Amino acid sequence: MNLFDQLRNAIAMTLKVPPSKITEHTKDEDIGAWDSLGHTNLMMMLEQTFGVALEVEDFPRLTSVAAIIEYLEKRGVSA
Repeated sequence: MNLFDQLRNAIAMTLKVPPSKITEHTKDEDIGAWDSLGHTNLMMMLEQTFGVALEVEDFPRLTSVAAIIEYLEKRGVSA
């Protein structure tokens, strides 16, 4: 399973949407459940799923699948 697939599953589980609704171009505005509470829950899920410690200051820029993948890759996370 590649990084995108892992992320898609984490987003789908956290926001309770079908994985098929999430693409590499999905942004927070594309999913109704990706509101402020959903975003916070997603950030915690990222920490658990990928074993990274996110800084609260980073939360505002992690609002798309592409931005999250880039962030994770810069921190050495791979599939």
